[in-house]
Amino acid sequence: MKLPVAKWVLFFLILPVAITSVAAWQFMNWWNRVSAAPAAMQSHAQVIKFRIKAGSTAQQIGRELESLGVIRSSRAWDLWSRWLLLNEPQGSYQAGTYELSTADPLEKTASKIWQGEVTRLSYTIPEGWSIRQMAAYFETQGFFSAEDFLTAAEKFDASQYPWLPPASREYPRLEGYLYPDTYQLTAGEVTPEAIIHQMLSQFERVALPVYRQAKGKTTLTLAEWVTLGSIVEKEAVVASERNLIAGVFTNRLRKGIPLASDPTVEYAFGITQTPDRPLTFQQVQTPHPYNTYINPGLPPTAIASPGLASLRATLTPETTDYLYFVARYDGTHVFSRTIEEHLAAQNAIHDQREAAQSQRPAQP
Repeated sequence: MKLPVAKWVLFFLILPVAITSVAAWQFMNWWNRVSAAPAAMQSHAQVIKFRIKAGSTAQQIGRELESLGVIRSSRAWDLWSRWLLLNEPQGSYQAGTYELSTADPLEKTASKIWQGEVTRLSYTIPEGWSIRQMAAYFETQGFFSAEDFLTAAEKFDASQYPWLPPASREYPRLEGYLYPDTYQLTAGEVTPEAIIHQMLSQFERVALPVYRQAKGKTTLTLAEWVTLGSIVEKEAVVASERNLIAGVFTNRLRKGIPLASDPTVEYAFGITQTPDRPLTFQQVQTPHPYNTYINPGLPPTAIASPGLASLRATLTPETTDYLYFVARYDGTHVFSRTIEEHLAAQNAIHDQREAAQSQRPAQP
């Protein structure tokens, strides 16, 4: 039995639509499967750090993501990449380091890399840290080795910072100028040089204008200002004493009396004193360029990175007759005008500490 011509025409009109519909249905099933998040449940998701080098192709990225389990199909990745490029001809995947989750579908992962949503890291340098303390910190954070940072600081090309004091073969040029602050950076920028640039630029933005505004009001050179500020930073625990301590040091500098600052001796010999293990007479009498017990004036460089408050204090030291101070071990100090008063204060604090220790219960 032959079908009427009209029905044959209808059949051939419907057939392509049916085939197309079936193909579309199959494609959508395939796409939903291959573009889905690899981790079916959020609790099973993994966050993977993934670095894309400059010049990487979409195909290379897709293959690496599939091998890491971040996406299900590199073929699907290629198709989606073409779709992105079709809609945004000037766009591309961005180089950098990303934190990618296996709980995200392919489209979300691709969008993150296409938009360049690179991982951002932060680091915090407290006031009063030396370059060596910074180096140790960066190593513990997994940024790079302490030795790499120290080497970079020693060999750093500071030509774009002409305000820095002249370099010296003997002393660390950048000590005191790596500004203490909290910083943000992209994971791709984690190199000693990038971090040094960031910290010097922050000093240039925040601290340098304060000094330049004080020109004509202070006799301190930039290097002297930072060096004295670093000593005040290390000595002043209580903020209310900062300008007074700066005043004491200013008096001693004016009179040619050695500063006799414990932190300079600690910096010189790489030691840290404690209430139970203070500096010894032998240590404070050991010759060293940074030992301000035996050398009058300021040490060759700063001994740490001072914060803005300590730098300001050196420009506005408190007017005082005091020439000495001694720590009470609670953050405050006893200030004295004469050596006799100073020795009496030292003895009183020592006796109080001895009495307090004798009243402590014996350790089992």
